[in-house]
Amino acid sequence: MSHQFSGMSAAFRATGSSFSDFLGDAAPHLLPGRRALPPHAAADLSPTATTIVAATYPGGVVMGGDRRATMGNYIAQRDIQKVYASDEFSVVGIAGSAGIAIEMIRLFTVELEHYEKIEGTTLSLDGKANRLATMIRGNLGAAMQGLAVVPLFAGIDPEAADPSRPGRIFSYDVTGGVYEEFGYHSIGSGSMFAKSALKKVWAPDRDRAATVRAIVESLYDAADDDSATGGPDLVRRLFPILYTVTAQGAARVPEDEVVAVAEAVIAERSSGPRTD
Repeated sequence: MSHQFSGMSAAFRATGSSFSDFLGDAAPHLLPGRRALPPHAAADLSPTATTIVAATYPGGVVMGGDRRATMGNYIAQRDIQKVYASDEFSVVGIAGSAGIAIEMIRLFTVELEHYEKIEGTTLSLDGKANRLATMIRGNLGAAMQGLAVVPLFAGIDPEAADPSRPGRIFSYDVTGGVYEEFGYHSIGSGSMFAKSALKKVWAPDRDRAATVRAIVESLYDAADDDSATGGPDLVRRLFPILYTVTAQGAARVPEDEVVAVAEAVIAERSSGPRTD
């Protein structure tokens, strides 16, 4: 016990601004990417989260995700949350192995909070994106066995907040490569259909309300063609979860607003083929 206590004390004394580095020294087995894995593919053993969409507008960015998690051809969960506020001015959406992804996002949230407490300031948006890339890179071994996590990250730099400047979006690959996307982007199994929808309904000068509508509509279209993406569930009252990020901070779009937009999209589609 004394040996363990002294090791923890040394790690606390040596810690810098990275909570992940501290955890790697003090308790490396708690990091998702440091755990021993069986020597075979394990993707079918874990629920998978899919289809996250983000789009910018003057002064901010909107991110949304559907609610379905699947295991092969089974629906593992109908009401999973895939989009989270990672700090006051950024949001992150998860795609891939759901359990590992949620754990990684929780660790990422602590990482950003720890940095702010140690340094007395927040990371830049690029710095946050790069910290998340490092965590994804640490999960590479699991990703090679099918337990991949590929999030979507978005936000604003509060120091450079400008009502006319849109938010920023970052995508990743399983090796931790980070790429800035412009305008809009989508990840997950329904991403091809969601992006195709966004091409038709998104524009850089649209306001918040129009961008929220574009996100909901793109998720609806993704669910229409991708079985792993869940559409609005009017029976269970399950609808996409959306977040916005502006100079006022990250905030979840009120459920009443999302429901109203989703029901408007459904009503429009039910009225017959679109003519525009």
